[in-house]
Amino acid sequence: MRDALDATPYDALLLLSFGGPEGPDDVVPFLENVTRGRGIPKERLKEVGRHYFLFGGVSPINDQNRALLDALHKDFADHGLDLPIYWGNRNWAPYLTDTLREMVTDGRRRILVLATSAYASYSGCRQYRENLAEALAALEAEGLELPKVDKLRHYFNHPGFLEPMIEGVLRSLADLPDEVRDGAHLAFSTHSIPNASADTSGPVEDHGDGGAYVKQHLDTARLIADAVRERTGVDHPWQLVYQSRSGAPHIPWLEPDICDHLEERHAAGVPAVVMAPIGFVSDHMEVLYDLDTEARAKAEELGLPVRRSATVGADPRFAAAIRELVLERAAAESGLEVTPCALGALGASHNLCPVGCCPARAPKPAAAGADSPYA
Repeated sequence: MRDALDATPYDALLLLSFGGPEGPDDVVPFLENVTRGRGIPKERLKEVGRHYFLFGGVSPINDQNRALLDALHKDFADHGLDLPIYWGNRNWAPYLTDTLREMVTDGRRRILVLATSAYASYSGCRQYRENLAEALAALEAEGLELPKVDKLRHYFNHPGFLEPMIEGVLRSLADLPDEVRDGAHLAFSTHSIPNASADTSGPVEDHGDGGAYVKQHLDTARLIADAVRERTGVDHPWQLVYQSRSGAPHIPWLEPDICDHLEERHAAGVPAVVMAPIGFVSDHMEVLYDLDTEARAKAEELGLPVRRSATVGADPRFAAAIRELVLERAAAESGLEVTPCALGALGASHNLCPVGCCPARAPKPAAAGADSPYA
């Protein structure tokens, strides 16, 4: 590989995230953005937004993205990587279209995108690509010169993503009382999605029961559980569980739910549980409410000791992993030989989302993939 600090042909990195309200007055407008096109009444949105109102109407995700930006700036500067970093959101300021417009005005022509989702799924990958296509279409309508946009591969099995979570589980186990620590169960949690979306996640060859979404989470959970066993000498039982379901009751979603799982483990005589939110990059609202509030309340009701381990957040090892992924992709785009860094049984994910990957119910243009209208 060439000089490890050369990001050519890319001239900028875009941090692309979900966004969140930053005050009580933002909650309903934010949820209107999230649910646009679904015809959900404002009164229903106020009810849905109760999670945010419990925390003053502020989602922690924006501050967490600012912390990640700071960590990336520091890591890039410390290693001599001269690559500007921008930030845009799907559902709240700074909005993606505004950020892309700023990047074009600044003369950025080859943009690499980091999405704050580590796994393959419609909502975690293709929807971000659809948002990119919508933003590019808006800039095109304004007569602006369009940049070429690529997206970093899924990083669920990169050591820099895994190691902070391994240490988080170890800290949570150490925080349990001595008498229940060795018998503790590990509940690896991620966002539930409709079964149909899971089954068609990833490339076509991965479609089937759970698709790439479940396979990738299971691989991540297994890697963390194996590392915990190696470092403690204790083989903790574990299971992949789900949280944050939001769909209609008659539509099947991935199960078991974390609260149901806690009840089942308690009934089975498990003395304690560590909840590890491996499906999330940061401790945002779904982690704070669904685990720290709702699941913890269920555990207290059961008399079951629980601990919740941290997400990777702005950990310096995660920032370093992003730098490595940027340089890996830049080298590959320049035609150089690259050995992708990935652990586990699945290997490194694809750089370019293939046709048929994580399809939408209603087909829409998506950028940064093999089917992109913006080559």
